Amino acid sequence: MSIAHSMRSAAREVFLHALSEASIEKAFDRQVHYQRGVLRVCDDLYDLKSYGRVVSIAFGKAAHRMAEILARQVGATVEGIIVDPNQHPYQLAGYRYFAGGHPQPNEESVRGAEAILKTLGALNPQSLVIFLVSGGGSAAVEKPVDSEITLPDLVATYKALVNSGAPIAKINAIRKHLSAVKGGRMAQAANGAQQVSIMVSDVPENALDSLSSGPTMPDSSTVDDCYRIAHEHNMLPDFPASVRELFDRRALDETPKQDDAAFVRSRWWKVLSNETAEKAAATAAARHGFAVEIDHSCDDWDFARAADYLLERLRTLKKNVAKVCIISGGEVTVKVPANAGAGGRNQHFALYCARKIAEENIAVLSAGTDGIDGNSLAAGAVADGTTLERAQKAGLDVAAHLSGFNSFPLFEKLGDAIQTGPTGNNVRDLRVLLAY
Repeated sequence: MSIAHSMRSAAREVFLHALSEASIEKAFDRQVHYQRGVLRVCDDLYDLKSYGRVVSIAFGKAAHRMAEILARQVGATVEGIIVDPNQHPYQLAGYRYFAGGHPQPNEESVRGAEAILKTLGALNPQSLVIFLVSGGGSAAVEKPVDSEITLPDLVATYKALVNSGAPIAKINAIRKHLSAVKGGRMAQAANGAQQVSIMVSDVPENALDSLSSGPTMPDSSTVDDCYRIAHEHNMLPDFPASVRELFDRRALDETPKQDDAAFVRSRWWKVLSNETAEKAAATAAARHGFAVEIDHSCDDWDFARAADYLLERLRTLKKNVAKVCIISGGEVTVKVPANAGAGGRNQHFALYCARKIAEENIAVLSAGTDGIDGNSLAAGAVADGTTLERAQKAGLDVAAHLSGFNSFPLFEKLGDAIQTGPTGNNVRDLRVLLAY
């Protein structure tokens, strides 16, 4: 086996180990327990027998999986609603299902949001609502705050936001203020009920209220933030008229903040995040004999800036050790043109790196823990010092694939696409950089 092939294999093994360890089942085993009618969520105890009604509202890419694992513990004592963009071979008893869209909302997203608001509105202070929140919930559950905003308008707005190149926290600040369920408004609808949110996070560690656009949490962003973000990223020309008009008139309504009555009986617990995947990847890399550094300082950077920084850091570390690895969590930003091909930010990052590491003993893997990268069938890709040469021999024009944002066909043909299928989980992206 060549050094290049060995490094690509090692990078895959590191990523797959991180996926395994960052599983929802293991997170619940560590932090959610049910015994004799009492549910423990991290440091909180809830005696389910003491409530007149207990409901569970699950939404996002891990909605079904989280509800399934909770149901194993509490049985039929909890029922509710699941809005999940992924298909599942069976449905849990006691739950209504909605196939919300991703990365753009669909009709089921709106129906799911309306069902959730109706259910929450029927609760009272003697009720307990268990929110199971995961990444992807922004699109999966959606209802416009203004009736003039149609579903096609919503889809166009989401596309404009995602393709703007803005970091996820800024994107979600705008989503919150355009939504009847986001930015704490779902919590407001719960009518004084006791609330606990169990969260599988795909947002920066210090921005938990960006997860699924923070429907159950106080919103730290403001309408003024939204106006500024839209201006900074030149979003208004790409917004549909119904949304652009709200910005032009500065007519967005403010979301509930920390002092809102909805949060007096609310608790939020993060049970799984990108940090879990980072640490698991670092452990796997160390087992392969690499000196490991975790570096997520480039979270939400432009992909090229992040790649240049990480490769420079890798080469610097390599001067002092025989084998070195950098684990980098979080996401990079890519401004995607309207005529983009098949791929996503992870494959674009890897292909950009391929040009920078040609003929070096370096491998770079970048992949999403949800198993989905952009509009492709892959979670991401792995590149190394031989990628350019192998692509040329296969008749592939790397520059054309990079400029056309069409990385998936290239990596698929080389056998270097990372294809896991949807994982039913999402704790952001993971980058693994190895140097011999």
